[in-house]
Amino acid sequence: MSVGARNDVRFAVGVAVHPMHTLTSLITEPGLATALFSNAREGVMVTDVEGRIIEVNPAFTRITGYARDEVLGRTPRLLSSGRHPPDFYEAMWHSLRSSGHWSGEVWNRRKDNELFAELLTISAVRDEEGQLQHYLGLFSDITLQTEHKRQLEHIAHYDVLTALPNRVLFADRLQQAMLRANRSGMLLAVVYIDLDSFKTINDNHGHDAGDQLLTAVAARMRKVLRDSDTLARLGGDEFVAVLCDLPDQASSRLLVQRLLATIAEPVVVGGQTLQVSGSLGVTLFPQRTEIEADQLLRQADQAMYQAKLAGKNRYHLFDAEHDDDLRSQHESLERIRLGLDRDEFVLHYQPKVNMRSGEVIGAEALIRWQHPELGLLAPDRFLPVLEHHPLGAALGEWVIDAALAQMVCWNELGVRVPVSVNIAANHLQRADFARRLEILLALHPEVAPSMLQLEVLESSALEDMSHVARVMNTCVRLGVGFALDDFGTGYSSLTYLKRLPAETLKIDRSFVHDMLHDADDLAILDGVLGLARAFRREAVAEGVETVAHGELLLRLGCECAQGFGIARPMPPEQLPTWMSCWRPPERWTQQRRLGLEARPLLYASVEHRGWILAIDAHLDGVRDEPPALDPHQCGFGRWLDGAIAEHRDGGDAPLQALDLLHQEVHVLATELLALHAAGRHEAARSSQLRLHFLRDRTIEAIESFLPAF
Repeated sequence: MSVGARNDVRFAVGVAVHPMHTLTSLITEPGLATALFSNAREGVMVTDVEGRIIEVNPAFTRITGYARDEVLGRTPRLLSSGRHPPDFYEAMWHSLRSSGHWSGEVWNRRKDNELFAELLTISAVRDEEGQLQHYLGLFSDITLQTEHKRQLEHIAHYDVLTALPNRVLFADRLQQAMLRANRSGMLLAVVYIDLDSFKTINDNHGHDAGDQLLTAVAARMRKVLRDSDTLARLGGDEFVAVLCDLPDQASSRLLVQRLLATIAEPVVVGGQTLQVSGSLGVTLFPQRTEIEADQLLRQADQAMYQAKLAGKNRYHLFDAEHDDDLRSQHESLERIRLGLDRDEFVLHYQPKVNMRSGEVIGAEALIRWQHPELGLLAPDRFLPVLEHHPLGAALGEWVIDAALAQMVCWNELGVRVPVSVNIAANHLQRADFARRLEILLALHPEVAPSMLQLEVLESSALEDMSHVARVMNTCVRLGVGFALDDFGTGYSSLTYLKRLPAETLKIDRSFVHDMLHDADDLAILDGVLGLARAFRREAVAEGVETVAHGELLLRLGCECAQGFGIARPMPPEQLPTWMSCWRPPERWTQQRRLGLEARPLLYASVEHRGWILAIDAHLDGVRDEPPALDPHQCGFGRWLDGAIAEHRDGGDAPLQALDLLHQEVHVLATELLALHAAGRHEAARSSQLRLHFLRDRTIEAIESFLPAF
């Protein structure tokens, strides 16, 4: 018996009457009415029209645990479980207003905080003139029945041995995942999994051992997948996984490799070490042709057999398009051409900001395809097919023209923001690129050429460097600027930097993403920033996803950035409002660049985070071996030993305290790994949480040293 979260709640649950004439209006024999009220097995309650409880029966107290005196004058909200959304109560109220009656199942909470299910009936009671007098309800405790129903549903949808979804539930999950993939424009992968040599395990060690191995392997596979993925058991030693929300095919590869690795890990059963491998078949959705769920499963099954034929302990990707690649590519190009003609492409804009000052220094134009059937498509769904086709240049020109037109619109609103546009290498290498750009600029005289910046992938195959340099220099004379995108990922970074007139270096997001825990990525990023300063180029970091990313970048001297932690790409009409509202985090505005003498401590802090992550990865089965457990062998330990050695003349109390904390981290990690190896997973989990707590304390202690630099 529950009530909605309405400010003007006027709902009562229960059937009880006060004063007594209300009940006698329903039952003509007063004695009988009183007996029914007092002796009913169902809970009964009555409220006034304002929702205040005015009477309950003994069964109400028995079921809820609340005595009569504890609830009189209060509203039934004290029983609310919090399980039901607001629209549940909206529907309840609609029924009461329209018919004066509502009935259904509700989750409530007893006085001892225990949840219970009830079958509830609510009625509005009116007098002879039709005026509302009370709300009456009658409820019974159906918790046992509900739990039994839940158990039956679980049996019907879950495998008894592994507790994974069975074939029935998997089919439903796959259908839902396919619908979601069509709406989102993301990929999903269906992975058919068959354990190699499992029959040998059953034959040599018995079915009980086989069942234990299946249970262990299933649990491990479930652990390496994401919460959004589904792992099901089809029967025997066959499993199937649905990997959802994949941005591209490469994203599935890592998850599949993790599955292979975790399947191959030894399992200790009855004191014996057992081991199997897996043959995995993978297929992707959507495909170029319409396909049903059962066809996807058959494709994955076929691919799995190909993996077995190839030697087992591997995966095989189903090639659904092998025979019609050329035809499909032609059809895709024609559809893109039609999309251009129909004005189906749109631009979204991701802001670039100065993280310290909060100034919006520009916005990157990012193309999207507003497909009439498939919805909004990301560029990786259509740009690859254009890589070496003249239509790619036509689409590139459209992007430049659309960006210039948008700047005109923003100018009319008093918003001036430079825009950068990505240019493909083959487009830039066209002999008429500069002349075509000049024409586009002339079509929008309201926009200063300096407000446009062209981004060129640093990793692009710019075969004719001399020609590209000439084209870029011609564009620079027009007033247009250039940026080298994804800087640091190519093989000729210094050559590009020296020969190409690019005023901006955009640091690839891969280095930014992992710099908080990967000292190598931090070193690369630090080196790129050094190059930018040496060549007097502006550096813009991509992929800033958290406040911590921005904080570390500012400490390294990089002030300009973009990423989801600042803003996601947005439609053009949203940008002015976002610019007027956005403010950088206070930690950014107060952050300063640290000197070179602070670098060793920064690197030591990053290596400490990475060391903890390596421990977690080993526990999760992603990493075969744990990192070095000797506190003097890790990167942070080496820095700490050196710092302590420098203060041997009397010592340094904060350093000594930090050393003790570091020693405690390593002792706890050693104990944690021992618990994990012994199969004491609950105790290991508790120790892992303690390890993360000590990690955070260590980082805080490290932070206290930085102001000294």
